[in-house]
Amino acid sequence: MQVSTIEDQIREIEEELKRTKYNKATEHHVGRLKAKLARLKRDQLERTMSRSGGGTGFDVKKSGDASVALIGLPSVGKSTLLNQLTNRSTKTAHYAFTTLDAIPGIMEHKGARIQIIDLPGIISGASKGKGRGREVLSVARSSDLILIVLDIFDWKSHLELIMQELFHVGIRLNSSPPDIVIKKTERGGIAISTLKPLTKTSEKTIQEVMREYKIINADVTIRGDPSIEEVIDVLEGNRVYIKALIVVNKMDLVPANILSELTDGIPEDALLISAETGKNIDLLRDMITEKLELIRIYLKPQGGEPDYEEPLIMIKNSTVGDVCDKIHKSFRSRFRYARVWGKSAKHPGQVVHLDHVLEDEDVLTLILRKA
Repeated sequence: MQVSTIEDQIREIEEELKRTKYNKATEHHVGRLKAKLARLKRDQLERTMSRSGGGTGFDVKKSGDASVALIGLPSVGKSTLLNQLTNRSTKTAHYAFTTLDAIPGIMEHKGARIQIIDLPGIISGASKGKGRGREVLSVARSSDLILIVLDIFDWKSHLELIMQELFHVGIRLNSSPPDIVIKKTERGGIAISTLKPLTKTSEKTIQEVMREYKIINADVTIRGDPSIEEVIDVLEGNRVYIKALIVVNKMDLVPANILSELTDGIPEDALLISAETGKNIDLLRDMITEKLELIRIYLKPQGGEPDYEEPLIMIKNSTVGDVCDKIHKSFRSRFRYARVWGKSAKHPGQVVHLDHVLEDEDVLTLILRKA
């Protein structure tokens, strides 16, 4: 008897999903199929990662106030764009695969130092490890912003491929995690509490999917109206939610009379640029900074005055713990408490702890144990 491989099982389920018409009668069955498919793809990815684990990865040390990963196919102009954004000089050429490693640079803009990482071009199958795709997408997963770089002559096919590869490694762009809390219990079955009507799926389908994940008893609280795919994302537990910008490069090569034809259908928030001539690069710097939603934190020594000249730049929704991590690796373990003045404080000098979320222009004093 021939044992089917993970690839065979994935193919069978995908074919069954194509054949199955989605309606109320098939909703639960489709939900379970999607859950099985997600689990099989996770197993497939983990096996691919372990098989290629002996290879060398990209040793990219995070620096600056935030990190931006340049993602695109080979020869779309990422290296030239890195040079424009960071005023550095890296090797560029008019042929594919010029960049064979991750090349970081620093963009200084509006008081922030933002790390820009030029990654090798990805190809179809990158999420399965092809063309160093595992290393490329791993850096993308850990970045604060993904900058998708497209060639104006092939933008549609490039965008479709990139979105597919990012999705397959659990990267969800420009979206927030579904507000779903699952608390396993010892008995009582699966009890679901919703704060608004479910229109994209049903409680029964959610229960069926959870059983596919071997969860039989749990209290589930849902705030919002998630799709079954979003429920599966929560159950998988390995998704990352990252901001993204789309830039379409090489506009300098397009005659003015066909520019509108070539760009028909491009996402409204995409920016047309020329990395070669510098067209719209200043605007892109502004967009990167705004998309990252950076905030300023003024540090105040105990008994001293706040340093308003050089604020600590953090990403919106950063916590006191994040500030500790950024200043020194020992600060979190030595942390006793902190005091906060500003928008996030209930009163001036409020005593807060590591999980306190800071706001723009807060003043912060960290109280640490002696080293």
